[in-house]
Amino acid sequence: MGIYQFGQSVSRMFLSTSYKVEVVGKENIPKDGATILCCNHIHNFDPPLLGAYINRQLHYMAKQELFEMPILKGLLPKLGAFPVRRGMSDKQAIRTAMKLLKEGHMIGLFPEGTRSKDGKVGKGLSGAGFFALRTDSTVIPCAIIGPYKSFRPLKLVYGEAIDFSELREQKASAEEATELIMSEIRQLIEKHSIMP
Repeated sequence: MGIYQFGQSVSRMFLSTSYKVEVVGKENIPKDGATILCCNHIHNFDPPLLGAYINRQLHYMAKQELFEMPILKGLLPKLGAFPVRRGMSDKQAIRTAMKLLKEGHMIGLFPEGTRSKDGKVGKGLSGAGFFALRTDSTVIPCAIIGPYKSFRPLKLVYGEAIDFSELREQKASAEEATELIMSEIRQLIEKHSIMP
């Protein structure tokens, strides 16, 4: 078992014993090929949750500050993470993501760029739309529906792939593509909301 698979097992064990995790739509994730998972962001545990219950390795953009911590800087790359400088256009992070997608890997993005303080889906940054339009990746909208409270229901939903053919034909902007992604995420949350 590799370090990534070990990390997945630890994450699954922790999440499944801490919360009543329900996973919906795993069949929507392609078995191979360039894939982008785009998800809302409500908690620090979102990245491990997003990748814990699926069979493929997920690569993440993680904030640069995490790679400056003694233990994490050596561990994060082995877990599939790569650094991104927030608040600016990080060309190295973009190149890394493009290379991973070109090689047929799967990356996970949180288009909002930061955690939502009120749990509501905010405005997405243009990066997700850029990758969707500039690559032939399959784009899967995902929704984490919480809250993260001990022994309470926590739902992870993988939606159906988003069709970008019309936006590509229209030569739409990255912002327009991102808004389509965010709209799909909002619809998943509305459709699969947890009853109080």
